[in-house]
Amino acid sequence: MSDGIFIGLGAPDKDGGVPQTLNLRRANRHGLIAGATGTGKTVTLQGIAESFSALGVPVFLADVKGDLSGIAMAGSPTAKNADKLVARAKEIGVENYSYADNPAIFWDLYGEQGHPIRTTVTEMGPLLLARLMNLNETQEGVLSIAFKYADEEGLLLLDLGDLQAMLAYCAENADTLSARYGNVTKASVGAIQRQLLQLESQGGDHFFGEPALDIHDMLKVDDQGRGYVNVLAADKLMQSPKLYATFLLWLLSEIFETLPEVGDPDKPVLVFFFDEAHLLFDDAPKALTDKIEQVVRLIRSKGVGVYFVTQNPIDIPEDVAGQLGNRVQHALRAFTPRDQKAIKAAAETFRINPDLDVETAITELKVGEALVSLLQEDGSPGVVQRTLVAPPRSRLGPVDTKERAIIQSVSPCAGKYDAAIDRESAEEILAARGQAAAAAAQASKAQAEADKAAASQAKVEAKQREAQLKEQARRDAATAREAAKPSAFDKAVQSATRSAASSVGRQVANELGRAVFGGSSRRSSGGIAGQLVRGILGSLFK
Repeated sequence: MSDGIFIGLGAPDKDGGVPQTLNLRRANRHGLIAGATGTGKTVTLQGIAESFSALGVPVFLADVKGDLSGIAMAGSPTAKNADKLVARAKEIGVENYSYADNPAIFWDLYGEQGHPIRTTVTEMGPLLLARLMNLNETQEGVLSIAFKYADEEGLLLLDLGDLQAMLAYCAENADTLSARYGNVTKASVGAIQRQLLQLESQGGDHFFGEPALDIHDMLKVDDQGRGYVNVLAADKLMQSPKLYATFLLWLLSEIFETLPEVGDPDKPVLVFFFDEAHLLFDDAPKALTDKIEQVVRLIRSKGVGVYFVTQNPIDIPEDVAGQLGNRVQHALRAFTPRDQKAIKAAAETFRINPDLDVETAITELKVGEALVSLLQEDGSPGVVQRTLVAPPRSRLGPVDTKERAIIQSVSPCAGKYDAAIDRESAEEILAARGQAAAAAAQASKAQAEADKAAASQAKVEAKQREAQLKEQARRDAATAREAAKPSAFDKAVQSATRSAASSVGRQVANELGRAVFGGSSRRSSGGIAGQLVRGILGSLFK
């Protein structure tokens, strides 16, 4: 058993029971744990997870019902099911059975029962976000354009606020972006924004932000060489199944992109257990299913094993199920046609055991019993065996609040993720750009108004100057006219002068008349010739 994980004891043969051991070198070939509710698959999951941990393999598992947190605590002989666990250990020949705890790190997307798990919107990518928001192809295309533009412009999309700001920018500049990237309509942007609001109301805003999860924090081992069991509190998360499924797929994709190629190591680098795995595939578009298949197929070379845990094996698409080499099938009930189909499908996936009617056995299995087929050293599937599953050594049931707080306080990730960081990103940059544009527009408007007011004032001043000039000209003309008029003295002088001249003229005229025409009689001087002379002389001396 030292080179693998003891799953349980198979049906006896001539040499006794056949131990069913999961080969560590084949543990990265993935697996399936299936069975109806209450048949023991969660206990099986817990036992396998703690065995990986004991061998130095880190584990990630989702605690859907809230009871897997007990893996961090050792079991107790006073516990409710202690007698059954001891009896099962004795029945399958486990001689050194004892209770043991496991190093654990608690995680919670909401930050309530463990360290917050965050990622950025950019790291999530448009494909998974479109799945999360249930977008159609057109809306997904617009979302991809928003991501493309943000990348080209160096705008960090860290949280939902950044994405909302980016979408608002796309709506405002739809015509410009359409000419550059393809059709962007305000209607499509609005539909995406509404879906974002719904996602935020489901708690999606807790998931997006910084500090983002460092995958290497899930690959830790303690000072005893045991792998840490990363327990995700998923009881609340299950109320938002799309968020749960998208988160798990993102985490798997992130690990695939982060870890180096290692081929087939002696033991896995990390093992994932996806409880309620059907949520990954319910109503998933083909593009997303293809993505899951691709990651599951390729992540093996990174040394990562993925184990799907679900009630019904037909919940897993065939292309994905074909990648699952290690199988543990608990009981199924043939109550419905779908159940009967599942039983037949499960029976056909096992390597045939001529001594076992698999289809019948699936309906007869008891709690804690399963049909097991595991990959052998050469990679071939083992013959299916009806197996009594080994009991776990840790607590069956949840830790209480006080125990959880203590485990959190000594976590190797304590204090690293608890406080959110909000650095400058798309929301702040676009807001600053908008404020700058608004300020520039306001300044331009103010300048235009100032220019208009200045022009109006200049026009008024010009009119005033013109009026002043006209008034001055009028005054100058009036002054000139007044200046041209003779004064009273001048008039008196002129009058006296005219009078004197007239008198002298008459006198000269008379004298001249007499001289010319002779005689002194008044008649001769008053004749026509005399009058003519007097007239001429009068004009001269006037």
